[in-house]
Amino acid sequence: MSRAFLKGSLAALVAMSFGQAAIAGDVARMVVAFPAGGPADALARAISRQLETELKRTVIIDNRPGANGAIAISAVTKGPADGSVFFLTSAGAIVINPSLYKNLSYRPERDLVPVSMVVTTPQVLVVPLQSKVNSAKDLVAQSRAGGSVSLASSGIGSMPHMAIELLKAATSAEFLHVAYKGAAPAITDTIGGQVDAFFGDASGLVPFIEGKKLKPVGVTTSGRLPYLPDVPTLDESGIKGVYAENWYGLMVPAGTPPKIVQALNGAVRRTLENKDVRASLAKMGLTPAPSTAAEFSDRIRADGGKWSRLIAERNVKPE
Repeated sequence: MSRAFLKGSLAALVAMSFGQAAIAGDVARMVVAFPAGGPADALARAISRQLETELKRTVIIDNRPGANGAIAISAVTKGPADGSVFFLTSAGAIVINPSLYKNLSYRPERDLVPVSMVVTTPQVLVVPLQSKVNSAKDLVAQSRAGGSVSLASSGIGSMPHMAIELLKAATSAEFLHVAYKGAAPAITDTIGGQVDAFFGDASGLVPFIEGKKLKPVGVTTSGRLPYLPDVPTLDESGIKGVYAENWYGLMVPAGTPPKIVQALNGAVRRTLENKDVRASLAKMGLTPAPSTAAEFSDRIRADGGKWSRLIAERNVKPE
């Protein structure tokens, strides 16, 4: 056994031990800004068991939906900055809400510290199974022909809402935006034909697509998705520039020591390397996206600028 190998193994063991010791207590609380049973909750449960192994402590999932993420963030920021409470957040609360809501009770850059990206999930455009629409171009053509076309989202300021605004900007077509309070009711009404189409996270739509309850007609990525290989990108449909990708990441209260942030980051990265976790995420339409804390900060900054410009250009209002 080489000296270099032994040295590297010892360093890894020391780092792992340091990381476990850096986080206080026997129980950690993962706060989620969405109700139990939804895609975010499913993600939390998919990673929590392996996180328990990596952190050597129980991880409790604490669902705190409502108020555009403010309730969850308040629960996080009122907790101790010792690694025992962390926030599993989607992009909306961090990079969209600050530009959309001028009187937010929180400011991500002030109240939270990025730990790591966790997963990404693109937007999928779906229509009722019985719809005559078979492509995104069909929806645009229907709108341009003077027909009323309703596009649902999971709420004002959600990533699906941003995808709709990008679609409008790219096509100059008019669509009626129907904002629901969450993905579940939007999916139900799309299946029932109460709305013409819905932009939603792939992670929440894959079961309904595979179950032949919804028809996918486009994805907001530059290339086709491996788990939906027959669904064309909007680029392929001649609709350029509609790139909307939701992500989930882990954040902790401001004031959390860097060594704890580093320890949590290592735990997340090791969790996402686990083959069983990766298999579970793949079935949900989620792509593991571990990062350093600095890389996550850069992504937040870039996405915040992108959505801030779109909100200003499209004059998007909270209500």
